[in-house]
Amino acid sequence: MTSPEPTTTQPEPAEPTVTQLGLPDRVPLGGLPASVRIHEVGPRDGLQNEKATLPVAVKAEFIARLAAAGLRTIEVASFVHPKWVPQLADAEELFPQLAELPAKYPGLRLPVLVPNERGLDRALANGVGDIAVFASATESFARRNLNRGVAESLEMFAPVVRRATEAGVPVRSYVSMAFGDPWEGSVPIDQVVSVGCALLELGSTELSLGDTIGTGTPGQVAALLAAFADRGVGPERLAVHFHDTYGQALANTLAALQGGVRTVDASAGGLGGCPYAKSATGNLATEDLVWMLHGLGIETGVDLDALAATSAWLAGELGRPSPSRAVRALTG
Repeated sequence: MTSPEPTTTQPEPAEPTVTQLGLPDRVPLGGLPASVRIHEVGPRDGLQNEKATLPVAVKAEFIARLAAAGLRTIEVASFVHPKWVPQLADAEELFPQLAELPAKYPGLRLPVLVPNERGLDRALANGVGDIAVFASATESFARRNLNRGVAESLEMFAPVVRRATEAGVPVRSYVSMAFGDPWEGSVPIDQVVSVGCALLELGSTELSLGDTIGTGTPGQVAALLAAFADRGVGPERLAVHFHDTYGQALANTLAALQGGVRTVDASAGGLGGCPYAKSATGNLATEDLVWMLHGLGIETGVDLDALAATSAWLAGELGRPSPSRAVRALTG
């Protein structure tokens, strides 16, 4: 009787992490832009919908970390009355703490949102170099968000855009509810285009199309871009701003890129929503966007690992996990 051959137990290989696997394989898709400018809205649109109000020092560090990760357009604050958005009531205290960042990171832009001329006065007094105004494609949301109708809000924005332009400060305009409204339902494309063109005619340099409640789908995106083109507004003047309520944000972004759009709004860690539209969940997560863009071979200038680490750090400051899938995968 012979003894069985001795066996050697090999240790099970450790499961690789996503970080060990590296960044996505770059496999370009025809018809897409070579580069995309990410308009980071986490410090403004993201934090305005958080229950907790972060200390100014934490906000300043968040913005500095985003800049260090390679983002070059970071919407940092809102000069609105503290009664309406208390989470952003510290704009005057925050902005001076960011003064050294543009010199440290050439090309860095730090826009702020202003609701009216009083907000513009505050922004100009703080040396702001870029501003944004926020309009609505629907009457219902305009009255809830701005306490006035669409036509009245455009009249309110006219002197804001004119004065900012005269001061050499470019103005970006948002048109919210561009793909659906929780009170009105479907929003006619012609209605969105009419409001958007009016904002551009006031003198806005860029128009961001907002899917505020995240109901849009890729076909709607393509149709809206085509309707703007029919009015003589090309994709070079447009940006897109998607929320991920129904998981459509990346698909909608790809449709926008195929339509020639080269500026995409996103929020680090998927922060955000809308305080006046309770059905709106988080913005498209910047990390999820960058993962897709890098996989498509599209340049962003963003260090994804550094960005994910920043969002993981901020999630700790907020006391909850990041909703971004890429953040969880890269830092888990």
